[in-house]
Amino acid sequence: MNEKKRIVIAQDHTILREGLKMLLASNPELAVVGEAQNGLDAVRSVKSQTPDLILIDVSMPKLDGTRAIREIKKLSPATKVLVLTVHKTEDHILGALRSGADGYILKEANYEELCVAIEELFAGKSYISPAISGKVIEGYLEGRRNIKSSTSWETLTPRERQILTLVATGSRNKDIAGSLSISVKTVEKHRANLMRKLDLHSASSLTAFAIEKRLSAK
Repeated sequence: MNEKKRIVIAQDHTILREGLKMLLASNPELAVVGEAQNGLDAVRSVKSQTPDLILIDVSMPKLDGTRAIREIKKLSPATKVLVLTVHKTEDHILGALRSGADGYILKEANYEELCVAIEELFAGKSYISPAISGKVIEGYLEGRRNIKSSTSWETLTPRERQILTLVATGSRNKDIAGSLSISVKTVEKHRANLMRKLDLHSASSLTAFAIEKRLSAK
């Protein structure tokens, strides 16, 4: 009898982690051996458990998902990394794949698709959710240079990048407004535009993105 495949679930929402654990427990070939609610814990879980697969989001507190993936692959190259997220943008997809993710699936997928993705990864293949743009993925996987040159990051205006830099320092809207001599409402509008352009859905994910970009620019 084959040993069960060992899985770590790294998602920052408790309800989602619990739901995934219950679903995966129904599969006799899988065993959830660890959970993590932030990127740092995800890396620690892989270090301590050395799982066969980790389910991780690209937006995670404390340590961004893409950076966590890089650390996970350094610690345990054999561990399969399956991204489970709501993000569909080129920045998120290519960032995850370039960091070492073996698969990318959207949270809108059903349980059957999740099982297929897991099976594909254990079979030594990659899996990309069909709902994701074929052009972007094919261009990456086949090494073609047909991916659009302008990423979401590059579409930001100088003012938006200014505000993003201040967000990375932990500045509040009021502080940013004072620093740039603009109104708080203008700052809020810029932040809303940033979240729309970058396909981010919470203040914490915007902060995580800002910190990552600011660090990578050093």
